Amino acid sequence: MKYLLLIILIGIVVYYAMKWQSSTKKGSSYSGNNGDPYSKGQRNMNGNRDTGPYAGQNHNSGGSSNGANYAKWIGGGLGWAFGGPIGGILGFMFGSMVGGGSGMSGSQFGQTRAGDFNISLLILTAAVMKADGKVTRSELDYVKQFISNNFGSDRAPQYVRILGDLINQDYNLQDVSSQIRQYMDYSSRLMLLQFLFGIALVDGKSHNNEISTIETISTYLGIGRKDYDSIKAMFIKDTNSAYKILEVSVDATDEEIKKAYRDLAKKYHPDKVSHLGEDVKKAAEVKITELNAAYDSIKDERGMN
Repeated sequence: MKYLLLIILIGIVVYYAMKWQSSTKKGSSYSGNNGDPYSKGQRNMNGNRDTGPYAGQNHNSGGSSNGANYAKWIGGGLGWAFGGPIGGILGFMFGSMVGGGSGMSGSQFGQTRAGDFNISLLILTAAVMKADGKVTRSELDYVKQFISNNFGSDRAPQYVRILGDLINQDYNLQDVSSQIRQYMDYSSRLMLLQFLFGIALVDGKSHNNEISTIETISTYLGIGRKDYDSIKAMFIKDTNSAYKILEVSVDATDEEIKKAYRDLAKKYHPDKVSHLGEDVKKAAEVKITELNAAYDSIKDERGMN
């Protein structure tokens, strides 16, 4: 029954997405970015070609490309909502048929996909943004810029549109987080947490309600307390931040600190999330940079070799 409902819903999505594409093509009188401040051809804002799973297959199709990518997101989102990861795969495949994309290769089945990660991030981001009971325009602008900086300007419009829809929806945060925990590997969940802190503090301010919600999400995701404190210390600094980042106490021995650094360098190695795409892998490198800085700070403080 669950999958019958899923197929019916996806069928509705396919129908309306096709109508959307058709009307967009008829209404479009020119090619290019259609005045979209986030659209910059085939390159993202860093000048690199966008080869992510949601990159448009034809950047000269204007609005139809946006419609195609949005159809993939809708299909994938319905799949996650009604069928778990299997439904997510089915939803994305149906959406790809509408968008003309290639979908996901068979080799990617059985592990967290980039689409799973991104839709999960958007769902959790919406929950964090609503934590204080309101979402201001300035918050949306900050988050829009964060998304553009981290996932490319040409994909940002779809991401922001979906985020806006999610903000207006009510859903059980524990249920969503538990589903993510069940089907997403631990390294990917750590990256979700890192992105959530980055988004919550993107305006340079620490909001208690948002941090509290992230802590709750972390618990639901099954992330260990030391890992949570380590990631939090990257963004909210205090006198013991270096030790928290390395997940050791201030009275740890030099050997314990060296061992903690080696272990964490392995745990947070960017290759562990390489299957999520270059955007996430680059973000994972930030954690390594913070680990190195914390380790160097403690070494200098203690005069360690």
